Amino acid sequence: MVKHSYRLTRNVKKAYLQLSNGIKFSGIAIGANKQVTGEMVFNTGMLGYSEAMTDPSYLGQILVFSFCMIGNYGIPIPKNGNLFMSKGHESSSIKTQGIVVSNLYDEAYHHDRGVSLESWMKSQDVPGIAGVDTRYLVQLVRKSKNLFGKIFTDDSVIQTHNKFYFLNKFNSNEYVDPSKYNLMPSISTKSKIIMGNKYAKRKVAVVDCGIKWNILRMLIDRNCKVELLPWDNNFAHIDCDGWLISNGPGDPKNTGDLVKRIRNNILNVNKTKPILGICLGHQLLALATGADTKRLAHGHRSHNQPVFSLPEKKAYMSSQNHRYSVERHSIQPDWNLWFENANDHSVEGLIHKTKPFISVQFHPEASSGPNDTSWIIDYFVKLL
Repeated sequence: MVKHSYRLTRNVKKAYLQLSNGIKFSGIAIGANKQVTGEMVFNTGMLGYSEAMTDPSYLGQILVFSFCMIGNYGIPIPKNGNLFMSKGHESSSIKTQGIVVSNLYDEAYHHDRGVSLESWMKSQDVPGIAGVDTRYLVQLVRKSKNLFGKIFTDDSVIQTHNKFYFLNKFNSNEYVDPSKYNLMPSISTKSKIIMGNKYAKRKVAVVDCGIKWNILRMLIDRNCKVELLPWDNNFAHIDCDGWLISNGPGDPKNTGDLVKRIRNNILNVNKTKPILGICLGHQLLALATGADTKRLAHGHRSHNQPVFSLPEKKAYMSSQNHRYSVERHSIQPDWNLWFENANDHSVEGLIHKTKPFISVQFHPEASSGPNDTSWIIDYFVKLL
């Protein structure tokens, strides 16, 4: 029996995690009393759980935390009451379907704490399960090509409506594979947003495919004005000094006509303005150039993914969460391989031979994760 940190006075309810491979776990219900389903993924970080849970790239996924202590420093809340771009959050709400932990702490022990993790989950109607051997569960996720799960209790409420459009199509007997659906309408801004110093000399147009706030923070901190654009904007006639195509969830080929609009209205008409693609944005940019993508057998999901830069001949540790990768053999002649994964040699970055176009599969903004590759944001800003 896995020990947990709950007080004896806690009203404990039993919960279950049913996997699509037939394996079933029992544990303790945490958060909302709700039945959810999603793709099983994991995070190896010792901290940064609030950043991970609010990362839009985790949309439609059940997140397993391999580290044994989750929730011990609470959830930071903004001191001025304004959540937007606040510390400890990468979007305005929890994006994971649910979470799985070994131990969840009732109390938060940190000077900057706001509320407990479970209180936050309840307020956002997100369930979870504790008391599970998460390190064993991570092994199952790593060994399975496609693994999905359900979190439920004996009397949990079946999810009948969700603010994420694609999730409204499912019933209690199905396992969600979010990659089968276009997730962009559920995750992108609905209208254009201008932020940063209005007197800044540089302006970056950002295609919002589910952007993490730390990318925006880093651009603004480097004195850039940012124009955040909805995913379905036509991108024509945008006045800017450079483009950034953001991270996000799902299959890059299942994004409507986004690749076509990137190709026609950003790539083909852009001769000198720098372009940076991050994670999903890297895949979308590659598709727009004529390259191809594939679904990885296991995906890259951790804070300790080593990447190797071929031109600089240097290795870096990176934070990653993705299932799809650019096919190496499909890289177009006018592009060079910039980074590769040191473990499986998959494509981790591309750089154009003559134009200021770059892309990376990993997260240079980290949050949470190692900051080894934050220099890529600096490099992009210098290109502007």
